[in-house]
Amino acid sequence: MPPDEHPQRRERLGHYLQAYFGEMDPEVLAAVCAHFTWVELEAGEVLMQQGQVADAAYLSLSGRLRVYVEGPEGARRAVRELGRGEILGEIGLYSEAPRSATVVALRHSVLARLEKAHFHELVQRYPQASFALTRQIIERLQTQHSSRPETAPVMLCLLPITAHVQATELAEKLRLALSPYGRACCVGAAQVRAQAQQQHGLASDTACAQVLDALETQHDFVLMLGDSADEGWSRLCARHADEILLLAQASEPAQIHPIEHACLSALQQTSEPNQTLLLLHPAELKSPLGMRRWIDRRPVGAHLNLRPALERDMQRLARILSHNATGLVLAGGGARGLAHLGVWKELQRRGIEIDCVGGTSIGAVMAALIAADAGVEPTIERARRAFRINPTGDYNWLPLVSLIRGGRVRKLIDRTFHELTGGQADAVDLWKGFFCIASNYSRGQELRLQQGDLSQALRASLAIPGALPPVVRDGELLCDGGTFNNFPVNVMRLQRGVRRVIGVDLSARSTRRLTFDEIPGPWALLLDRLRPRARQRYRLPSLVSYLLNVSILYSVSRQAESRRQCDLYLNPPLLKIGLLQWNQFDTIVRQGEQHAREVLEQQAAGAAVPPA
Repeated sequence: MPPDEHPQRRERLGHYLQAYFGEMDPEVLAAVCAHFTWVELEAGEVLMQQGQVADAAYLSLSGRLRVYVEGPEGARRAVRELGRGEILGEIGLYSEAPRSATVVALRHSVLARLEKAHFHELVQRYPQASFALTRQIIERLQTQHSSRPETAPVMLCLLPITAHVQATELAEKLRLALSPYGRACCVGAAQVRAQAQQQHGLASDTACAQVLDALETQHDFVLMLGDSADEGWSRLCARHADEILLLAQASEPAQIHPIEHACLSALQQTSEPNQTLLLLHPAELKSPLGMRRWIDRRPVGAHLNLRPALERDMQRLARILSHNATGLVLAGGGARGLAHLGVWKELQRRGIEIDCVGGTSIGAVMAALIAADAGVEPTIERARRAFRINPTGDYNWLPLVSLIRGGRVRKLIDRTFHELTGGQADAVDLWKGFFCIASNYSRGQELRLQQGDLSQALRASLAIPGALPPVVRDGELLCDGGTFNNFPVNVMRLQRGVRRVIGVDLSARSTRRLTFDEIPGPWALLLDRLRPRARQRYRLPSLVSYLLNVSILYSVSRQAESRRQCDLYLNPPLLKIGLLQWNQFDTIVRQGEQHAREVLEQQAAGAAVPPA
């Protein structure tokens, strides 16, 4: 179908071509556009198949597509999603190599197709088009192994699935919260049908779809307000949505609503629609306990606990949806991890909101405290009370599995989070996005924990091999996450909507050389430790400190890469602070706060932050 039959599409195509290849003379641009044809796909349709011979390139004008790569054993995995304005398959214009991936439409999508034969004709007449496309390919190849930010969803379907959801009010709050990130509008059935009647003389699904397509062109975010009493309209919204937001009053029964069956069942058979569950809570609620009953019943990719009456919650939702969220990563490091609270305090003082937080070992515990969203000062005071007792002081007299019994650690975690949440919390019951890292001893692999009993997850992440007892979960042994990933910046980079990552590393800035050549015997060590510290000759770590440090050696070897993935990297010096000095709570918190202040002041002044 020639482009002239769709002037709006042709205009959009010209806009994207000039954005990629620079300004063109109007006659040249019209001639280039004439070489393209239109391709329309419905949800689940395949644009290109891995292994097929490449015969064309595509430019996405609207819709959303998902890229899959098939492994050697036939397992297919999703690697990224593409929105409007993306170029696909351009290498095939130059090469006879087969397609390297499969691309599937997630919803109704429109693309402009440039066949290889037309491309050759085009470059003969307009060589600058070839130069521009070659530059695009080179840039793509140079960055193919680096992470590119996902395209934020444009078309958002808000679908109430319980009674008593104030959907119109919530949609308007979300529209206002999204406005700093682009042009946002909110539309309902009556408005779209009226526009379709006015513009096309009828209000059919086809005419309404054309209205939605025009709105997509004019806005960065279109909020389509579904209606549980209007199945036809809600189904149309779901078919045109990049993301479906299921709105549920968390206090209502968690059963599947009929509108979910009507709108989502057919979509799930043809594609894998992005679904996010928004669990709505009153502003005064202490903690949203028992949310697994909602999540386990639905194939949602994510969930958020939301207090619509709180502006900060709506702003957090907007940052996540627009892919402008901030993630905070907290490393493990024993008592030194108390510095994370000081860093968080300084970030809050400067108005830097954290939307998702994750960590390993003691960093996991601090991350959960932050994700509970109880306020900085009350959280620090609660932590101060908890760490008055040395959590690693209950040594095993018969250390068959671990040197430390772990009873104090368990009691500290259980009591602290019971006070924070008011009950036995699951990892999904926190206000902010949360994850922690453990190591699966049974399988020999890293494990990301985002669901399940919160106390158990934290104890697993803390379970230093040989120092603390492992945790049994689903018949498998879990231990300290620092064994594989003590500073999980790479995991935060995969969290939905996160664009900026702040990392707090606790690794030592320098190493101390020893002044002796052989490790002395036990009696010599014992006598040396009975001397005043200034006169001690053998400055060796304690057994527990040694086990803790050895367990994270592999993670330390990955530190440089983790640091490169941080947008803001913090490494508090923590002078004269040992891994087990829990009694230095206020000193450690203060040093973390002071370091964060210094780094942020340097950043605000435009100065380069000095390397650690």
